[in-house]
Amino acid sequence: MVAYAMVHIDVMDDVEYAKYAALAGPAVAKFGGKFLARGGECFHMEGKGRSRNVIVRFKDMAIAKAFYHSPEYQEALSYGLPAAEREYTFVEGV
Repeated sequence: MVAYAMVHIDVMDDVEYAKYAALAGPAVAKFGGKFLARGGECFHMEGKGRSRNVIVRFKDMAIAKAFYHSPEYQEALSYGLPAAEREYTFVEGV
């Protein structure tokens, strides 16, 4: 069953977060992930919102988790986590 990564982000350091993005995109591609939303205009209707929102589709939850824990993505996170406040959630599709 397909799995989606839903990521809500407030970037505090654009320079460091750009390093994250440069590494994260190829890591997503390596695991067959497809960006469905990546930034762009958004409207927060309820709850706490973040300035940037990303949705990535993966073939299944096992691949999504393998991507997240991969050396490639962990290297990206070494730049991304200190540079932003984020929530990162995987959810199974229907």
